[in-house]
Amino acid sequence: MSTNTITAFEPRKTPVQARSTVTVKAISEATIQVLLTHGADRLTTTRVAGRAGVSVGTLYQYYPNKRSLLFAVFEDHLNKVSRTVELACEDARDKALSEMIRQVVEAYVDVKMQRADISVALYKVAPDVGGPALVKQTVQRLRKAIGSMLLTASDVKLSPDKFAIDLMLSAMAGAMRSALEAGASPAMFRKMREHLVLLCQSYMAAAMAKGA
Repeated sequence: MSTNTITAFEPRKTPVQARSTVTVKAISEATIQVLLTHGADRLTTTRVAGRAGVSVGTLYQYYPNKRSLLFAVFEDHLNKVSRTVELACEDARDKALSEMIRQVVEAYVDVKMQRADISVALYKVAPDVGGPALVKQTVQRLRKAIGSMLLTASDVKLSPDKFAIDLMLSAMAGAMRSALEAGASPAMFRKMREHLVLLCQSYMAAAMAKGA
């Protein structure tokens, strides 16, 4: 999907004043609540407005339809994931490669687990609300953060491999989606996080050594 696809789902206007920001946050939270309670098929702008405590007219000032609402929620979710991983990358700069990868993987798994119910619900609606284009942007953002971090590794002096970073991100995303959709227990998630760290550490060490 192109940038034009994303533009088609974007809000009509961006809140500037504090009151507008509060309204948009209320609408966003209401969208999540309605999505989790009723599902995407029964999510309507009327239901969301009622849950948010605003008029439908007020909602339409920001979001033209329910697909725009869901797009905004999905975008916020991915932005939160991206910010969390970016912060982990900043914190891991100048450390050993294995420690860098550990912090990145754990940050990713933990942020996805904070609201596992939202993650699962959004997987189902993403294809219909510009999800592929948003995911592509997120991958580019995470690739940049991880690549910049890897350049500072204290024990490896190599240029990071874009393909290797993308494959690591795919492994992380795939493992999380599979576990979330299967309804894995907290204990299972802890075990998966531990093994995903090992997998990514081993792979990135081998991939970067191969590029020497």
